[in-house]
Amino acid sequence: MVEVRELHEMAEFEQVDAVFDDIWHFGTGAPPITIELMRALAHAGGYVAGAFERGRLVGGSVGFLASGNALHSHVTGTAAGRGIGFALKLHQRRWALERGLERITWTYDPLMRRNAHFNLAKLGARPSEYLPCFYGVMDDAINRGDESDRLLTVWPLSHPRVEALTRQEARGPDGVPPDAVVALADVGGRPVAGPVDAATVLVAVPADIAGLRDADPGTAKAWRHAVRDVLGGLMAEGRAVTGFCGKSYYVVERL
Repeated sequence: MVEVRELHEMAEFEQVDAVFDDIWHFGTGAPPITIELMRALAHAGGYVAGAFERGRLVGGSVGFLASGNALHSHVTGTAAGRGIGFALKLHQRRWALERGLERITWTYDPLMRRNAHFNLAKLGARPSEYLPCFYGVMDDAINRGDESDRLLTVWPLSHPRVEALTRQEARGPDGVPPDAVVALADVGGRPVAGPVDAATVLVAVPADIAGLRDADPGTAKAWRHAVRDVLGGLMAEGRAVTGFCGKSYYVVERL
């Protein structure tokens, strides 16, 4: 059973810092949030929460108010699996709704399949903007040397789709739309561009970008630039990302 609650004590912020460092291994690089800033945000009424499993902190999330009546979730990190990330998001949603907020926004790496599936298919959030190299070149153990492309993602808290998913109601099949064409395919582990002139197109991402960075940096860079060109290009044209299907493809539609 996962318990999520707001944090207020320095010892708790230190535990969050340790969990984040265990995930990203920042080394000499600057962490995305400091203990002191967590303290200040919590004291000022910002969002700083921790997830506990049998009394042990196993995840944390830090956010701040943003324009458009929103909470911006700046950084969230959890132990893998066991529903910890979902529990944190549900707590974040309740916190925001209690304060009259309408949306939660956050950024994530568009090449991370697991995160794309979680954000789009499980939570019902939708990307709104492609941000090339948003944080510059990263220096943590997971992202080291990579360009930090991000998708700005919006979670409309009272949308019927979101409400149904937070109640964990059936989502229906996660299959490929029958009329879709593949605008970016995974062929033998490498990105191959295809046609984009269709009402619905699919954009593939690699199976394991973190492992690929270590094993084959050149192919990892090829994926980074291909997804930036295709997905980023389609979004710049005004097309909408409406889902993530087959745990492999972004679904992009012409509205």
